[in-house]
Amino acid sequence: MAHALRTHHLKSYAGIARLFYKYGSRDLVARAGLEEALLECDTAAEDAAPDPLATQLAGELERLGPSYVKLGQLLSTRSDLLPPAYLDALARLQDRVQPFPFDDVERIVEQELGVRLSKGFSSFDRTPLAAASLGQVHRATLRNGRDVAVKVQRPGAREQVADELVVFAEVAEFLDRHAQDHGIAFADIVEEFRKTILEELDYRREAQNLTTLRTNLASFPRLVVPEPIADYSTGRVLTMEYVPGTNISALSPSVLVDIDRPKLADDLLHAYLRQVIIDGFFHADPHPGNVLLTDDGRLALVDLGMVSRLPPMLQEQLLKLLMAVAEGQGDQAAEVAVRIGPQTDSFDRTEVDRHISDLVTRYRDATLQQVQAGAVMMELSRIAEQHGLRLPRELTMLGKTLLNLDKVVRMLMPDFDVQQSIRQHATSLMQERMRRSLSLSNTFSSLMELKSFAEALPGRMNRVMDAVASNQFKLKMEVIDEGALIDGFQKVANRIALGLVLASLIVGAAMLMQVRTAFTLFGYPGFAMLLFIAAASGGAWLAVTIIRTDRPKRARG
Repeated sequence: MAHALRTHHLKSYAGIARLFYKYGSRDLVARAGLEEALLECDTAAEDAAPDPLATQLAGELERLGPSYVKLGQLLSTRSDLLPPAYLDALARLQDRVQPFPFDDVERIVEQELGVRLSKGFSSFDRTPLAAASLGQVHRATLRNGRDVAVKVQRPGAREQVADELVVFAEVAEFLDRHAQDHGIAFADIVEEFRKTILEELDYRREAQNLTTLRTNLASFPRLVVPEPIADYSTGRVLTMEYVPGTNISALSPSVLVDIDRPKLADDLLHAYLRQVIIDGFFHADPHPGNVLLTDDGRLALVDLGMVSRLPPMLQEQLLKLLMAVAEGQGDQAAEVAVRIGPQTDSFDRTEVDRHISDLVTRYRDATLQQVQAGAVMMELSRIAEQHGLRLPRELTMLGKTLLNLDKVVRMLMPDFDVQQSIRQHATSLMQERMRRSLSLSNTFSSLMELKSFAEALPGRMNRVMDAVASNQFKLKMEVIDEGALIDGFQKVANRIALGLVLASLIVGAAMLMQVRTAFTLFGYPGFAMLLFIAAASGGAWLAVTIIRTDRPKRARG
């Protein structure tokens, strides 16, 4: 590995080595033979201003390039790896890069769409609306007069990311071999990052995300999601509806006076709760730069490269967790956390309960200005990890999402009551979720399961009866009186046998109802009616016997 450092990936290895040397383990850098690479690379970071280390780390990642920025954003959801200060600093990582030349934009668009720029668009602005590490956005107009925004991938972005993924994989392999005492699977982190960034590099996925979110939020008229233009979109070019608006963070106080800020803030929070609780698909990066105030007073959600999906069972548990936190029920929040997170050898239930209860109590007693639902969820994940409880990564992703959402809501309405909004909407969404569970498809599924159970029941009963009859029925349990147990099983077997006889009488009577005879009772075939009466009498006798013999036993218990 040391030989490879002097060749193709020297700069990348040196950058990673500097990060570990400054923010992680210097011993690992020495054991990897990377100190020489550190001396060969520039030392600008050594002369940096004495900012907090967390902020410096975020700045280092921004300087190293797009893959490192995206890796930092992923690490901001890993409370099991980094302390809160680092999570917060990395969560604020944004792409701040210079735009690439328009000649490259024109070449890539024409290659991807298979048409000259002047033929496909009636106008195409040379100056981008925004530029990021993986791509930039230009305003344009289609031939039919529709205004659109065209997102073009940066030249060589895929190749650069693929190259850096190789470096990350090699470093992760080395760390897994030499840092086993840390208990962290670095290769798994790199694999998770690989899937995330490759999805973000495929603009067809982002187009599908836009379509899905537009459908899910159709009931929110104050929220806008740009519509993708399928015929003008490929893996490297995404054309979508242009939504004129202003970045939330750039709004002046005079503009905010003229809009219905409380309703917008409430709708935004309601929409995200719905995404999490009902849809199981949510926009995971709603930082102020990705939320626009449109010219007609609505909120637009843009840049859906980063989304998260939740399985149904996790949706229900997250709903319970959110409700417990919003209601200030620390014990219930701890109970839900323990239920959804696998436990490690160091799990300490007492400490988990105590710290989560303290956290929720502080949240309940906080003022409106201090309340940050996202920060609470991130801290809850950190507490759980600290005491041996590994909560799902989706919970930390939700915490980061709510953290960004808090900032947007505060910009719209500084005194907005987040707790009250969560309580109000979580209750209504819980009711909607319950109504959905009673849908025709779910009912039909339950009936199919009941049908399968009924079809399998006779065979299972036969096997049980055969085992009882052949004295092969075994039950492993500790009892005080084995004779009483055997007597109890005999009574159960007798009742089952009698129940089968009564069922046979009813079936036989039903079949004989189709045979017309001269002898009738109440206008029906007489013999069939006698069988029905016998079955009814036997059933009544069995019920009376069960009540008379079982009641004293329950009283004694």
